[in-house]
Amino acid sequence: MSASPVDKGTANKTAEVKIPLDDVMVSLYASQEKIYPRSVSGFFTKWRWVMIWITQIFFYGVPWLQWGNRQAWLFDLEAKRFYIFNLVLYPQDLIYLTAILIISALSLFLFTAIAGRLWCGYTCPQTVYTEIFLWFERKIEGDRAARMKLDASAMSSKKLLRKTAKQIVWIAFAFWTGFTFVGYFTPIRELASAMLSFNLGPWETFWVLFYGFATYGNAGYMREQVCKYMCPYARFQSAMFDDDTLVVTYDEARGEPRGGRSRKAEVNDVKTNSKALGSCIDCSLCVQVCPTGIDIRKGLQYECISCGACADVCDTVMDKMGYERGLIKYSSQNAITNKWSHNQMLQRIMRPRVIIYAAVLALLIIGLAASLWLRTHFRVDVIRDRGVTARVTDDGKLENVYRLKIMNGTEATQHFQLKVSGLEGLEIEAENSDDSEDGDDEKNNQSIKVNAGESRWLVVDLKLPDGAVKSGSHKIMFEVQAVESKEIVKEKSVFLVPR
Repeated sequence: MSASPVDKGTANKTAEVKIPLDDVMVSLYASQEKIYPRSVSGFFTKWRWVMIWITQIFFYGVPWLQWGNRQAWLFDLEAKRFYIFNLVLYPQDLIYLTAILIISALSLFLFTAIAGRLWCGYTCPQTVYTEIFLWFERKIEGDRAARMKLDASAMSSKKLLRKTAKQIVWIAFAFWTGFTFVGYFTPIRELASAMLSFNLGPWETFWVLFYGFATYGNAGYMREQVCKYMCPYARFQSAMFDDDTLVVTYDEARGEPRGGRSRKAEVNDVKTNSKALGSCIDCSLCVQVCPTGIDIRKGLQYECISCGACADVCDTVMDKMGYERGLIKYSSQNAITNKWSHNQMLQRIMRPRVIIYAAVLALLIIGLAASLWLRTHFRVDVIRDRGVTARVTDDGKLENVYRLKIMNGTEATQHFQLKVSGLEGLEIEAENSDDSEDGDDEKNNQSIKVNAGESRWLVVDLKLPDGAVKSGSHKIMFEVQAVESKEIVKEKSVFLVPR
């Protein structure tokens, strides 16, 4: 049976549709090229290294400081005590940790509103350790060109030696960093002795290796990837920026159009496409020194950590060309757009959001300092004995039983005096916790001894002549005074009189 013309046309079209096509692989992700930051010197670079020295001297040095017979700065999780020089904090003092975290967050908001990502560029541990690891790398493998040439070359004894030396230094430094970190939670001198005797505990071993490996991986290999893809601060920083925030900025009006020229050429003397060239000679050094590999000439980008390396190297180029400095500088969008002077730009720093951040931050700091200054060095908790509400004793008196917990927050033995007020004729019978030599408990002895950093439970019987007051709940006040410091803590409770 022959096909109709219509069937033949349909068959041809079907045949055309069924012609096989070559498979095409489309990648949605571009491979990340390794960044080789060029070394640079200048005003901002010097300040970065000042901050590196300050932060690292503090981090590595503080655990070795002694305060009396203990480590000066120690977070003793096992004993549930935090020691910060003469300050001793307990789990009940969580409010102080909360206040410190809020102050840190507001400080970050304040500094970001004023001058962008200063934290990232100068004090962030990721930035600091990346710079330290890069310094090791430069000393062992050479500067940017030498490192690129070494990585591109075939394996040789020279390359193997340098790569091995770099790895040894990196691992040793990372291991020392992990050891120091654990030294904030376990007394570092004991930790060092245990490590030298190969008697380190499982948890200490785990955290030394874990934190050391994290430092090694983040600062040695991941580097800018942490800042660009893992750090949440890079994502929400724009919410804290405005047009008056100081950021590392390229002066496009002055720099464009860019192009190469002789060192003897004056600005605007060289032209391209009938336009005079700007101050930018398109040397790309600002890109080569950037630790995150961005081109600041394309405008502000979330990857920029405000380290100022590009400003330093650009000033060096401007000096060599005989041009005015500041083609790349710390400035604000309003200052660049309106061509403000340096003083005009600084006058815009004290704007409403900055004033609010600063005022709230100052109040929190003052409040925290006042609270720490006025806090008593012991705590008292009063708990009614739930097993006994009220009872009549053999001598015809009405008795209520309480349990007092006195916690000594100092590092010396303290003696306390107990008093109770609120009802006329109220008598106290408390167990003797004075640890006297004869060991006898004496009734009505209101002296309580609590050793350094310890807590004591004290059973207190309060007695009142039966019928002295009407039935019901009567407010009373426990008053505990430290004999040595004269500090007083008062706690409210109630005395129950049954019907």
